[in-house]
Amino acid sequence: MLKAQNKLLIAGPAGALETIVVSPSGQASGIAVICHPNPLQGGTNTNKVVQTAAKALSQLGYVCYCPNLRGVGASEGQHDHGLGEVDDVLAVVAHARAQQGDLPLALAGFSFGGFVAARVRAVIEADKLLLMGVAVGKYAIPTPAVPNDTLVIHGEEDEVIPLSAVLDWARPQDLPVLVFPGAGHFFHGKLIKLAQMIQRCW
Repeated sequence: MLKAQNKLLIAGPAGALETIVVSPSGQASGIAVICHPNPLQGGTNTNKVVQTAAKALSQLGYVCYCPNLRGVGASEGQHDHGLGEVDDVLAVVAHARAQQGDLPLALAGFSFGGFVAARVRAVIEADKLLLMGVAVGKYAIPTPAVPNDTLVIHGEEDEVIPLSAVLDWARPQDLPVLVFPGAGHFFHGKLIKLAQMIQRCW
């Protein structure tokens, strides 16, 4: 797990949002906001997939913000099944831009966090979007279409979000999906390769 370089509380619409900030290697070249998996299954900003993405992106020069969304950890408010969490991410983006300036913005998320990141991308412009094990077909609100340069990474043997569901979502968009052979939902044993693939495809 990546050691947190800084922790802060960001004002959000439902109260303070506990956020890990990972500084970039060298000069900052972008901002990344990385969303965690479903807190109802224990997902937080210290999740290994989230932290793997933060490490990979920080090495590419991104200042990475990993918030605990509403109702998670020390963040205030109540879990809102992907609705209010969009506003949480928008608050983190606004804070990051106030601190870092008008750098390129990347949105990223794992599982539930990917669903949230895709919904945020439907609201605001972002230069990059990274979805890992994205939770399509799991919530009352459908996962929106995404830009065709979105990096979608999924495990062949994902036991939580079947690969077939992601392909059914991606197919009408003509959206490529990068499949990890033999990988489950949490990319156990594949995290180093996941970081390498994020950097290679970025």
